[in-house]
Amino acid sequence: MCGIAGKVSARGRVAPELVEQMCAAQAHRGPDSRGLHTDDGVALGIQRLRVIDLQTGDQPIYNEDGSVAVVFNGEIYNFEQLREDLVRRGHRFSTSGDTEVIAHLYEELGTGVVERLQGMFALAIWDRKRRRLVLARDRVGKKPLHYFVRDGELTFASELWALASDAEMPRELDPSSLDCYLAYGYIEAPNSIWRGVRKLEPAHTLVWEDGELEIERYWRLDYSRRIEGSLPELEADLRSRIATAVRRRMIADVPLGAFLSGGVDSSIVVSEMASLSPEPVKTFSIGFTYEDYNELPKARIVAARFSTDHHELTVEPDAVELLPRLVRHYGEPYADSSAIPSFYLAEMTRENVTVALNGDGGDESFAGYLRYPANAFTAWIDHVPTGVRAAVARLARRVLDSRERRSARVYARRYLTTLAEPAPMRYAAHVGIFNEAERAGVLEPSLRSEVDPSVTEDVIRVPWESATGSSALDVLLQTDVESYLPGDLLTKIDIATMAHSLEARSPLLDPEVMEFAAALPDRHKIRFGQKKWLLRRAYRHRLPAEILNGPKRGFGVPIGGWFRDELKDWVREVLLDRDAMSRQLLRTSAVRELIDLHQSGRSDRSHHIWALLCLEHWQQEIDRVS
Repeated sequence: MCGIAGKVSARGRVAPELVEQMCAAQAHRGPDSRGLHTDDGVALGIQRLRVIDLQTGDQPIYNEDGSVAVVFNGEIYNFEQLREDLVRRGHRFSTSGDTEVIAHLYEELGTGVVERLQGMFALAIWDRKRRRLVLARDRVGKKPLHYFVRDGELTFASELWALASDAEMPRELDPSSLDCYLAYGYIEAPNSIWRGVRKLEPAHTLVWEDGELEIERYWRLDYSRRIEGSLPELEADLRSRIATAVRRRMIADVPLGAFLSGGVDSSIVVSEMASLSPEPVKTFSIGFTYEDYNELPKARIVAARFSTDHHELTVEPDAVELLPRLVRHYGEPYADSSAIPSFYLAEMTRENVTVALNGDGGDESFAGYLRYPANAFTAWIDHVPTGVRAAVARLARRVLDSRERRSARVYARRYLTTLAEPAPMRYAAHVGIFNEAERAGVLEPSLRSEVDPSVTEDVIRVPWESATGSSALDVLLQTDVESYLPGDLLTKIDIATMAHSLEARSPLLDPEVMEFAAALPDRHKIRFGQKKWLLRRAYRHRLPAEILNGPKRGFGVPIGGWFRDELKDWVREVLLDRDAMSRQLLRTSAVRELIDLHQSGRSDRSHHIWALLCLEHWQQEIDRVS
């Protein structure tokens, strides 16, 4: 795993010192070596974390005549098969790792190289003969890539702070992206917090050639096909695909382990690792003193079942002191509070191993969230006349208390008060933080007037309306795979792990596993109210019943209790301080009302408050370095 950076120019020389600075700014992503390629009008840089081919794999890597240079962040799991085929075609290799495969395969296929790569990656290929730069991201978006274009030049980097080493990077805040952040807690690609700075979207290639830019999508998960078979056949097929995905991700020349939450997905991954490893698998878990959020007891059950070498850490309320470090690494506002335990988990894990497998992706592929059956079941509401739905929504707003804390009633209010909205917007209300009215109330009016609402709406609307599946459940799953998964979850795990020079691998996000799940009929994903039905059934003889049948907790953080108790005063000091940076963007009266509602116990506004805290600390960090 690595951090990559570079700049190309149609106007002449690129200063290699700039790319060196960008590499230094993300040295935590790859502390083992730094490499640089310079040529007329181009400089590419790489900070490498050595995982495979420790002796000869330092980058940049070239083809035989040096006309193709590659810097690459990630792992290619099928590189050995690709290498064998390329050798038969006459290519000569000087290393034994995966990066060189990209250089030679590019000679054969050009930009089509990405379609043959199985793995996670953000890569840059410089083709000297054509004066062409190719950038690409993996299919689901595990590895990040940021860039901006100005006056025939393109600058790119794995992280935003590294990109900011280029003084020409635009630094004008984008109000529409800020609105998107308040809505979802993250900013969806291709946008960033800065107007003019872009994120390359997952499953896309970008080709820069003499100042001209072309971006294309090369892959999309297909929910339109269906697989059938007996239950024993489907279960065996699923186990085989997951076992293969785990085996591919256990290839490493450094120590590896696994994150173990005690949930179904990470437990499945650990079970497969245990069957493949001659030594006890090293497992790592995070817990809390708040019982409702503590998964350590379940993780211990799994660790005991598979005789793992188990490690634990309990997170305390003072963990919020981590916030300045978090915003520094994320580079832009990001409000998933589970970033806190993820950061600590990665730190503890890196003390023992260099690579960690996880269970990410199981919920989005096999329907693990409550919102999936709830929204799929109520899809019939779209056939009710809009006027009737609007009347019910108006009644719900009057009758249902907006300050309600209990999750079931909060969920009911969100659903009923949005009945008149199109289906994508109803779903946005379920997955969001600040709704449209709340965002309008909290943003300064002058800033709100500059917001393009389509930026926020398109996060859900675009994947929803272009979904390939015909069932309501498939539409929900595909929407999350193309929005929440890369924008929130994969961003979180990449930043948390790479901040500690730890490589994270996700077997359940293997394309073959995801394609199998996408083709499953709905009844094999949710049945009798049980989520991830076939996945649980396939492992019923291997995992303890307490794990398979227990309620889903998620990787949550007890910020609700912290903000009412231990951190009550801290919240007010940060957000209501006379010198708070966020006063430039937010209405102080609206912020105070949110805090009062939460701390009085009248309403749970913990996620709203956390989003504002992250925004405030991000602004402080920007002010500090500017």
